[in-house]
Amino acid sequence: MIQESLNQPWWIDLPKAFIVVNVVLLLFAYLTWVERKLLARMQLRFGPNRVGPYGLLQPIADLVKLIRKESFLPPAGTSLLMVAAPIVAGFTALAAFAVIPWGGVWSVGDYHVTGWVADVSIGLILVFAIGSLGVYGFIVGGWASDSKFSLLGSMRTCAQMVSYEVSLALSVLGVVVMAGSLSLVDIAVKQQETIWFAGPQIVGLIVFFIAGVAETNRAPFDLPEAESELVAGYHTEFGGMRWGLFQTSEYINMITLSGLMVALFFGGWGGPGLPGPLWFFIKLGIVIFAFMWIRTTLPRLRYDQLMKFGWKVLLPIATLNAFITAILVVAID
Repeated sequence: MIQESLNQPWWIDLPKAFIVVNVVLLLFAYLTWVERKLLARMQLRFGPNRVGPYGLLQPIADLVKLIRKESFLPPAGTSLLMVAAPIVAGFTALAAFAVIPWGGVWSVGDYHVTGWVADVSIGLILVFAIGSLGVYGFIVGGWASDSKFSLLGSMRTCAQMVSYEVSLALSVLGVVVMAGSLSLVDIAVKQQETIWFAGPQIVGLIVFFIAGVAETNRAPFDLPEAESELVAGYHTEFGGMRWGLFQTSEYINMITLSGLMVALFFGGWGGPGLPGPLWFFIKLGIVIFAFMWIRTTLPRLRYDQLMKFGWKVLLPIATLNAFITAILVVAID
């Protein structure tokens, strides 16, 4: 790991983690504005344009509205779990971004400041593990609401994430084999020294993107909260900031998956001319735009189509891609 050779004390890591968390939250707030404007333009509407110039203060107005709203509890609901579930979902969404590299290494006096919060040898596994823990927030929240719509939504969430998480993990095995490391920093550096893995791992990239859309419950895979079937799914009985935390965690999961895709397939912060963090955010914006574009253009799948596609199409393709990559890497070596 690169981190082992750098003298970066904890009092540098702590403010850096604080800054990263707040930047991600600010990014989430204004990406909601960007998405609403983008969807509106694609549907020949204007989108938010009342609160502030060009509607730029709309995310702040939404936050104030959510804070002032009542967070009620159903009479038969489990109050403690309904409070804890959105907190768990929000915390895990933010924590997963800690191992995603967004810049290189800068020397400040006698110290080195890195463009990541933590570089661990099993960073990729850590992201998947934290994401798996976040699922409990959605499942427990739906179950604790004592609502049939919420329960069905949480069951769908569990089945969908288990189904597509397998394909998501298998799709990156080719990248791990080519890079020879599970550290996201090492994977990004390897691409900067050789070639972006989006080329030789184009099949893995496509599988990763599709599985990522399903993992984040984005259209056309938004079955856990299908309004026409389940009212709002697992968060039907949530209001105020509890509902807001669920929405925040879903959106930050999309940002985290997009950042992970940039690190795994598009060379991380690497690029000519511009500073590393700027390259990272340009690539991140392009990937997030693809998420938004798909939401606008594709209709929602039926649930049986969703499950069949995950197990009968994505999983075999991801497995075959990992198998062929391993054979080629061994043959070349």
